[in-house]
Amino acid sequence: MSIPFKSTPQDFFQRELFPGNIFDLLPQEHDCYLFNELFEQLDTSKIEAQYSFNGQHAWHPRKITSILIYGYTHGVFSSRQLEQRCNQDLAFMYIAEKRCPNFRVLSDFRKNNAEFFHNCFKQTVKLALEMKLASLGHVSLDGSKFKANTSKHKAMSYKHLKEKEQALTEEIEAIIKQADSSDKEEDASYADQSGEELPEELKFKKQRLETIQKAKAALEAREEELNPDKPIDDKKQISFADHDARIMGKNGNFTYAWNGQISVDSDNQIILGQHLSQNANDKQEVQAALGSIKENAGELPENISADNGYQSGSNLEAFEQAGVNAYVAVDRGEKDHAVALEDNERKLVKADFDYDEENDCFHCPEEQVLPLVKQGKDGRRVYQGDVTQCHNCQYFSRCSQSKQGHARTINTDRHEGRRQQMKHHMAKDESKEIYKHRKTIVEPVFGQIKNGGFRGFSVRGKDKVAGEFSLVCAGHNLKKMVKAMMTGVVRPEFGGMVKMAA
Repeated sequence: MSIPFKSTPQDFFQRELFPGNIFDLLPQEHDCYLFNELFEQLDTSKIEAQYSFNGQHAWHPRKITSILIYGYTHGVFSSRQLEQRCNQDLAFMYIAEKRCPNFRVLSDFRKNNAEFFHNCFKQTVKLALEMKLASLGHVSLDGSKFKANTSKHKAMSYKHLKEKEQALTEEIEAIIKQADSSDKEEDASYADQSGEELPEELKFKKQRLETIQKAKAALEAREEELNPDKPIDDKKQISFADHDARIMGKNGNFTYAWNGQISVDSDNQIILGQHLSQNANDKQEVQAALGSIKENAGELPENISADNGYQSGSNLEAFEQAGVNAYVAVDRGEKDHAVALEDNERKLVKADFDYDEENDCFHCPEEQVLPLVKQGKDGRRVYQGDVTQCHNCQYFSRCSQSKQGHARTINTDRHEGRRQQMKHHMAKDESKEIYKHRKTIVEPVFGQIKNGGFRGFSVRGKDKVAGEFSLVCAGHNLKKMVKAMMTGVVRPEFGGMVKMAA
């Protein structure tokens, strides 16, 4: 007795009598329909003006952008895989209108239109604001590392670059000298050739020398910009594949990467501002972040929060000058002096000292005054106590960091007053209540982007990589809009989007 499995339907091998629409096979609630509705809202007039009427008709930039963004929001980043999906996947076929550009067209468009992708991201912010999906009430700022399109194996240190340049130069000179010194050896090398061709060994070494010299010049230019008039550390590295990428990482896990910065609205996790940084930390990122928000949204948020990595003087100054209510975590890993004094094993840290902004000095827990004793050209300041008073202090063994028995010193800069103001500001219950939401606003966005498959860039060079990051952030915003439409928060109407009635 045979098992009663379902049989193959009769019409599987038959053609339909009446033609149908292949996209009827997709569920009516499929997200491709909503994505396509949003793609139609994108203004591509600026990039359309770059096209010529001569020659073959080009693919419409909106269609290529739609394919790229839809791919990025569904974990497909390779141009070849995008072409394949547009020929096999019904949803991708719908976005591509059953006519997919060649993978090379997709790849070249992604590499050559960074500025347009910035504009696309800006349009998604404007659209989200029109849909009332963001209010700029509370925006949270954070950064995360994304792998560069290169590796440590395609890099070289400054010391090695100098040594290799010298060695290749000497080898090339030796080859040329040998070639010029013997007609017989030259005839043997060139055989029936004219003798004007470069020997393969010499050609290879000249190409290698040119690569070395370009990388060395790029590293020197970078260091001159970052550390003007200072000697270059021989350990500094540069990648041959991407001169703009930087070594980043922690806990011994270092690789070439980029620091992607995003500013996320608390309402629906819409990214209002984004920029790409070459800095491994976040100490210089606030000014660029605020500028991006203002450019895209037209105004700055009422409140903005950031973790301890942004608690640098220049960042606090940028917040102050912008006039926004900033909430930045302070003294991470440090306890105040009231708690520190209870534990005889605890070392006294900077947080245990009170700063007197009016008199520009510090007060230790025993009320000794630490006046300003040194100020550098770079703005660094050193405050130091009296050695006699320090030696007579009951906390000296837990406080002084000097092996020679010198008085305790405090190192800071001209922004110490701003740090103290932020410290007092963050001690308020209202500030703590606002700040505690930071993790649920911005950190899940990076999780959504990375869990969606995007962990590294496909292009090289800062401008192109920044363009791809804009593409990623634009895709995230559109994905949030689609979710809002599918859950009934908003609904599409012809000519734009409107807020769903309560």
